Amino acid sequence: MTLSAHRPRQESRGRPQQGMAPHGRRTRRPTLSQLRAFAAVADNLHFREAAAEIGMSQPALSGAVAALEESLGVKLLERTTRRVLLSPAGERLASRARTVLDAVEDLLEEAEAARAPFTGALRLGVIPTCAPYLLPTILRLVHDRYPALDLQVHEEQTASLLDGLVAGRLDLLLLAVPPGAPQTAGAGGVETVPLFDEDFVLVTPSGHELAGRGRLPRETLRGLELLLLDEGHCLRQQALDVCREAGRTEGVPATTSAAGLSTLVQLVAGGLGVTLLPRTSLHVETERNELLATACFADPAPSRRIGLAMRAGTARRDEFAVLAKDLREAMRPLPVRLVD
Repeated sequence: MTLSAHRPRQESRGRPQQGMAPHGRRTRRPTLSQLRAFAAVADNLHFREAAAEIGMSQPALSGAVAALEESLGVKLLERTTRRVLLSPAGERLASRARTVLDAVEDLLEEAEAARAPFTGALRLGVIPTCAPYLLPTILRLVHDRYPALDLQVHEEQTASLLDGLVAGRLDLLLLAVPPGAPQTAGAGGVETVPLFDEDFVLVTPSGHELAGRGRLPRETLRGLELLLLDEGHCLRQQALDVCREAGRTEGVPATTSAAGLSTLVQLVAGGLGVTLLPRTSLHVETERNELLATACFADPAPSRRIGLAMRAGTARRDEFAVLAKDLREAMRPLPVRLVD
């Protein structure tokens, strides 16, 4: 919607009236479409990528930005044949544009939550070490209990998910949370709701000396060739923390790593080392591979906590609290320990 200033009946001899530029030129109010187009270009510094991001044709996007520059009376972008740069004014106004757009999204979210819970879109971010193993349970729950909810799933690493949550690109996250972390992080921060704890299991080649063993002390990890996920995966850091707690001080070799758990277990099956997997992943990743075996740790076994993360103060907090309760119940058959 475009908000237009009323045409003043007469000009004041003093400072400019509302809707008038300092030199007497009447300004027009920018539209949300123009602000959204400018914010996308400011984020991408590329017209084609910005247009694709917001689902607008490139000519329409270019026209919207030009119209915004005309409305504001300032040059926002510096265009060359090779790249797009923000002008000094563009640098200042880009953050203001994002603030306006975020405020509008908050207004729409508040209105949607007030109309009816568990309706409309829910943009759920999930870390890769949870997605293949927990999504079947989540999707079944949503299908059976919340048929009017438009669940949109985004699988990304933790840092990207948190950025998306804070920026408003995502609504709710399913990820690993530190067991001792506070549930809230203050206004404008992130609130976490724990769901369950799950143990780590040692995965070895089938002929390994530890294959099939139980009640392993953590200190066993000190002398093993441990394979890890790539940098950026929270499971990598969790494995390193477990090794550190076990007294492994010389570090873990990083000559071989994997982008996902499926690749990681194939490296183990090939005899390149051993790895730690969360228990919920075992059925999918190891059960049908005769070249793999598992070994369990003595209590208390190393573990991780999985929870939901939301923006502190979100209008959908009550809705997400109900969802967390329902998710715990739905996950009761899984090899996890529920956290109330």
